[in-house]
This record gives sequence, structure tokens and C-alpha cells, in this order.
Amino acid sequence: MNAPTKEKLPALPAQPAGVAWPTVEWPMGEFPAGADKARFRRLMDHAFAAEAPADLGETHAVVVVKGGKLVHEQYWTGFGPDVTCPSWSKGKSITHALVGILVKDGKIDIHAPADVPEWRAAGDPRGPITLDLLLRMSSGLAFREDYVPEHPSDVIEMLWGAGKDDVAHFAASFPLEHEPGSYWSYASGTTNIVARTAAQAANAFGPGFEGFMRERLFDPIGMKSAAPKFDAAGTFIGSSFCFCTPRDFARFGLLYLRDGVWEGQRLLPEGWVDYARTPTWQQMGAEGAYGAHWWLGLAGPGSFSANGFEGQYTVVVPELDMVVVRHGKTSLEMKLNQKAWIAEIVDCFRGA
Repeated sequence: MNAPTKEKLPALPAQPAGVAWPTVEWPMGEFPAGADKARFRRLMDHAFAAEAPADLGETHAVVVVKGGKLVHEQYWTGFGPDVTCPSWSKGKSITHALVGILVKDGKIDIHAPADVPEWRAAGDPRGPITLDLLLRMSSGLAFREDYVPEHPSDVIEMLWGAGKDDVAHFAASFPLEHEPGSYWSYASGTTNIVARTAAQAANAFGPGFEGFMRERLFDPIGMKSAAPKFDAAGTFIGSSFCFCTPRDFARFGLLYLRDGVWEGQRLLPEGWVDYARTPTWQQMGAEGAYGAHWWLGLAGPGSFSANGFEGQYTVVVPELDMVVVRHGKTSLEMKLNQKAWIAEIVDCFRGA
């Protein structure tokens, strides 16, 4: 079984002295001296042109946080600070936080076999799969992740077809395609198995689990707009559906930038953010570097991000004490362009 790769992680910066936490309102800051403001302006003007640029698609919102202060935000016509945006797969990173809270409570051991009813039969080869393998997208389950309607797609069937009423059961019913831990394959189904496992550990489904989410995660950091969605079985659809304002997604990014601590209170267990950003072993040809329900390296070495379908991003850059949130509608064909644009936005701040 392949273990996560070991490498030195950049330090996570503490909240600067004298800077208020954005639990109620974001402290506002000036564009930092030394940053390349002219280049930044050109990039933003291109993204927010009156006609959506052919290389990026629509950009609905950008929020930039530096040193704990909001230094730039911009919105497409019809959008603004109070408009909620879809998470799509950014919800996976929210699911990671919820698991961390339950680990802190002593209710989950990510290295023990996951509590999955479909795998409990004696001799089931899926029985040894751990939450760690699920969080690292290394379970070995034969789940196909494809968002093109004319292609065979297990994720589309899970979210809108036969699996929509019980997304975790649908995902957990797939057989193994690879030995657990031997093959990396990004799959939304794994996250919904994780989300149901979290609900079982919390002994709460549906409204009860939403209450847990609000009490332990959303309310303490001021994510008042968060609107998680649940299936008919009461499982949080953590793979895909938690709507928030861009500013609230930035609050979530700041929680991870601050190592899971908020206003002096540790919300996530010590080392949980490092776990998220420790690279997972991947076979050659994988889509991109991955940790545990967070992507790695989008904005340079040491950065990590929550990435969602059609160009939803929350990017955390410890080196620069920075969070960048971008929402919009970018086709799959433009995905690499969008990632490069975000990396350029961050690069504008490297001289600051």
C-alpha cells in the first residue's frame, strides 16, 4: 500500500497582531505596497470584461485576502457580496473540516476501517478501506468521474439519477477496481461515503447534522450564508452542494490558513490542516497533485486549494498569508486557462 509522500510543508502564518478576525465583518486593507498593481488590474479587467473572455468564461466574483484583511473584491453584473455561489467540489474540503472536528472529538479514527454498512460482510474486499484512503481518493472503488452528459458518468447518475436519494449508498455499492491504496482516482462518490460516515459518528442526519455543521464550523467563523444540501436519506451531499457567499468561502480558506484556529479557539485538531496539504501518492498521469480532500500547488509550491466544477476556487497561499476566492462559469475546455489566471493573480503579490 502506498503511503502519502513526505515533504516539508511551509509554515502556516498566525493572524497578525491588531487585525480583527472576520467573524462579523471583514477588516478592509489597502492593496499592498510592492505588489504589481498594474498587472493585477490588467488581469482583473480581462476577467471582468463586458463580454466574457473566450479563454476564461464568466467570472462572477473574486475576493482577495492578504494578512487577514480583504484587499480586493470584484463582482460580475448581477452578483455581489450577498449573492451565494455554488461550491460544487469545494464542498469536499468542507467535508474534510467536518471529519476533522469529529476526529478532535474522538469519534472518528481515520486510519481504522471506515464504518460503511455495504462493506461489513465477512470477506468483502472493500472492508479494509479506511477514511484516510477515502479522503485521499485512493479507495480503489470503480467510480467514474465525468461531467459530460453524453459520456457514461457515475457522478451524474449519483447526483441526478438513480443515486440521488441516497448518494452514499449509491457510491458505496461500487466494486473495487484496484487494491485500496494502490491507485489514485478522483471520485465524488467517495466524499459522500465520508459525509455519511461523519453523520453516523455525530449520530445526526439531515437537520441534526446541519445543526452540527453550524454549531461547530459555520457559526464560529461567521459563515452565516452557508447553505448545505442533503439527500432524501439525510446525508450531506458533501461532494458538491454547499452554497455560500464569496466572503464566506474566504472565511473558510482563512480557517485553514490559520491552522484550524479561530479567535484563539482550536476548531480543527492540531495537524489536521497539515494532513490536508500533505501530498498523496499518485500514479503517473494523475490530473494534479492532491492531499486529503484539498488540491495542491495551484498557486505555486506550498499552496493548496478547494476546487469546484466550472471554475469555483478557494486558494490558500501560506507563503504570502493569502486567500483568493474565485467563482464563475468556466467550461472544462478552459479549466487550465482559469488555473493559470489564478496563479498569475497570486504572483502579482510576490513582491509585496
